[in-house]
Amino acid sequence: MADVVAEHIAALKDEDWAVREEAAGVLGTLEDARAVLPLVHILQDPDRAVRTAAMTSLTAIGSPAVIPLSACLQDKNLTVQEAAASILSSIADSRVLENLLTVALRSHDWVVRMDAAKALGRIGDPRAVPALLPLLQDPVKAVREDVSTALALVGPGAVAPLIETLSHTEWLVRLHAVEALGKLRTPEAVEPLLHLVFNDADMAVREDAVRALGEIGDARAVDFLLVLMNTPGLRPLAIESLGKIGDRRAVSALVAVVTGEARPEVSRAIHGCGDRWDEEMLAMGAAVRALAHIKAIETIPTLVRALQQTVTRAEAATGLVAFGSPAIPPLLDVLKKEADENVRFHVKEALAQLGWRPGRI
Repeated sequence: MADVVAEHIAALKDEDWAVREEAAGVLGTLEDARAVLPLVHILQDPDRAVRTAAMTSLTAIGSPAVIPLSACLQDKNLTVQEAAASILSSIADSRVLENLLTVALRSHDWVVRMDAAKALGRIGDPRAVPALLPLLQDPVKAVREDVSTALALVGPGAVAPLIETLSHTEWLVRLHAVEALGKLRTPEAVEPLLHLVFNDADMAVREDAVRALGEIGDARAVDFLLVLMNTPGLRPLAIESLGKIGDRRAVSALVAVVTGEARPEVSRAIHGCGDRWDEEMLAMGAAVRALAHIKAIETIPTLVRALQQTVTRAEAATGLVAFGSPAIPPLLDVLKKEADENVRFHVKEALAQLGWRPGRI
């Protein structure tokens, strides 16, 4: 009986790249450990399609490929290093932890560093934290972002070091530490993040700290976020975070934003796409979304009125859908009385999502 695995391993040496590619792909479906070393060898194939097929198959084979791929992290060929790091980031096997920490994270190739961070995050071993933290100031943004995500995936073991990093002298390091804490959603970070919001010298760090407080969702931040609604530049972000936290203490302040009662005397202009917007327009949209998230029934009339404003119309219609059946009667009332076709379009869309159909008025 023919040995299909052996036949396709032999085909990996064919002169025709298409034959090599097909063979590499089939070996992945067979998931036979005998194919690991031959597939690792063609990670340096001159044809990209062949290399890609080999990577896909090694990922599918999984565990038997880990140790050989770990050795590839030290290969002189950067293409092989990148391929190995990418595959290992998907397999995420703790047996490769040491090589990821001591070799891949120190690679001169940013793609290798990026995939090493992904792998370490998925492995989730706290021993990776000291090696990951310095890469929060990596010169490549993609690496910094994946390191931030990796630290969040490590979990509780990363919390204390990340909080300590919030006092780092480099604003970029503080920024990514804030992002990681937001992804971790740990209540321990609330007070340190609030300190940053009110004291950090860098606006980008303060903005991300406000976002992180929303991601964490701890009600202790509500009163402080209500204060930050009066801070230019942070107003829309504070409103977004209040919506994510979902505390009813914010309702009256959010309603005042939607109705325009709390409009600040000066609102920063925002230019883009040929239209003139100001920060308050962003704040109004954020407040509509926040009210939809909180779902206080008494705010339905506010969202219905928001249908009359171009800035908030689409979001108000979407937000009303979140209330379910209680939103149907006021929407039907608008549909009966409203002449503006744009408003009617959004109302009909909302009603359709709520299960209403024409003829059922």
